Amino acid sequence: MKQPQLIALAAASVLAGAGVPAVAQEKPNVIIVIADDLGCGDVSAYGGSLKTPNFDRLAREGLRFTRGYAASATSSPSRYGLLTGVYPWRKNVNILPGDSPLIIPTDKPTMATMFWERGYATCAIGKWHLGLGRGNSDWNKKISPGPSEIGFDHSFIMAATNDRVPCVYFSNGYVVNRDPADPIFVSYRKNFPGEPTGRTHPHLLKQQPAPNHGHADAVVNGVSRIGFMKGGEKARWVDEEMANVFAREAHDFIRKNKDRPFFMYYALHQPHVPRVPNPKFAGKSGLGPRGDVILEADAQVGELLDLLKAENLDRKTLIVFTSDNGPVLNDGYADGAEEFATEKKYRPAGTLRGGKYSLFEGGTRVPFVVRWQGRVKPGVSDVPVSQLDLFASFADLVGGNVPRDTDSEIHTDVFLGKNKKAGRKNFVVEATGRLAYREGDFVYIPARPKLPPVAWLTKIENGNAKVDALYNIAADPAQQKNLAEAQPKKLRQMRERFLKITRQKASKK
Repeated sequence: MKQPQLIALAAASVLAGAGVPAVAQEKPNVIIVIADDLGCGDVSAYGGSLKTPNFDRLAREGLRFTRGYAASATSSPSRYGLLTGVYPWRKNVNILPGDSPLIIPTDKPTMATMFWERGYATCAIGKWHLGLGRGNSDWNKKISPGPSEIGFDHSFIMAATNDRVPCVYFSNGYVVNRDPADPIFVSYRKNFPGEPTGRTHPHLLKQQPAPNHGHADAVVNGVSRIGFMKGGEKARWVDEEMANVFAREAHDFIRKNKDRPFFMYYALHQPHVPRVPNPKFAGKSGLGPRGDVILEADAQVGELLDLLKAENLDRKTLIVFTSDNGPVLNDGYADGAEEFATEKKYRPAGTLRGGKYSLFEGGTRVPFVVRWQGRVKPGVSDVPVSQLDLFASFADLVGGNVPRDTDSEIHTDVFLGKNKKAGRKNFVVEATGRLAYREGDFVYIPARPKLPPVAWLTKIENGNAKVDALYNIAADPAQQKNLAEAQPKKLRQMRERFLKITRQKASKK
């Protein structure tokens, strides 16, 4: 990051705490491991039937939150909220195509710039899905702005998701293994002449797209994607090796920076579609490819923990393990996820209602574990926490800066397990542009009478209804009883507070 940009970011921030906390003198390493579309029912520590020993190891050695929330029920908005500390709905952030420009302003502080200012080495590994460049990018040159312009010293990422083009890796803005003789072209409007697609060449596919889901465009590694791509044959990824590629980069970064404090944003691509596990995990879960890639992700987490221990960093490193949003079974490919789940009575969201794309709890209530050996006492906490608050809380922990105008709150003691009684009092969550409000044990979902009650083709209840809904998630975690008529006063209070939050500061964000 250039010095003038650092000055501008500092001017837009204030010190998070009154002075530098004593614990900040240690400058713990910080790693955020964020899975993609992983539900509470996908982790055995949360009651799931699929055994995930390494996720469980984190939960056993750390503090497991039973009410941990993402900012959104979909990927791009959720990640935006985590890294900026700003509600994604304030900026109308939605799911991005693979050729989207960077949506995080380069003149605004991020979690990465905060750590960078405190002397941390910073790194982004894995799924990005926050846009690259300024739009209409020439993929054969350096793509800027990107992670480097918002605080990351090093990045090794995919542009969007594994079901969208361009299907190549980017290292610090450049396509890995790019070949000037085979330039890359990308379009989300029309195909390039002569290029095979899932529709025209189904015989090339090793995994068929689900009907009407729109995953039948460019064919890369025997899988059809969203969007069209030409060229870059040497640069194209191999899905079966993706987890190992990202893990190698993450481990290299840790080894190179083990003698200084570091912050790593490690974004796993599993279990997002297409689910194409390494042969080592294929068929191991008994739940089809979706279960197999969850086991693959679990193994990657295990290897990360083993590395930290081998390098004598496990007690020097605070790890957050979570997911960007709730789970989904049928999300674009006919990989048998629904059929296996039905046969095995498998519930990826556990006892929660809804999932990805949903305003019900299953959309944003996700696995959420904080481990810092020797500093965070292992256990379970029912205190509500939000990924939005990691920014301000980490800044408080290391004596860093946070934006003057942010939705992120300081809850350091809650994340460290020192306060198990008071967490976030209220917050707003988002799902494809729709909002819901959580306060204490209650959830308010405004009526959406003109919208369908089921999300797209996923068969997931999205929370849309003809009337307002009010749920007590402590007494009714599955959200089966609408209390709107029985508790009109509470409904009115929740609606008024929801409107106040969503209207205030809107012009400042």
